[in-house]
Amino acid sequence: MARPEEKIKTYRTAPFDARFPNTNQTRNCYQNYLDFHRCNKALSSKGQDVAPCQWYQRVYKSLCPMGWVAKWDEQIENGNFPGKI
Repeated sequence: MARPEEKIKTYRTAPFDARFPNTNQTRNCYQNYLDFHRCNKALSSKGQDVAPCQWYQRVYKSLCPMGWVAKWDEQIENGNFPGKI
């Protein structure tokens, strides 16, 4: 496991996404959250490694408030998440 100093050196924020050019990153956050779960679902159903999906997770974790993520995770667990995964 990487030491905290190493994590700080390699930490990167979400890259620019031309689909979301404005400063409000709400849609970018939500889209990356959806993409992460769609990617996991698609690859795991085929028995493939889901490691490529981690990129979406890193992006949404750097953009989204953790309260939103916790709420969405709870909604997914309860089967009432409004997004299409």
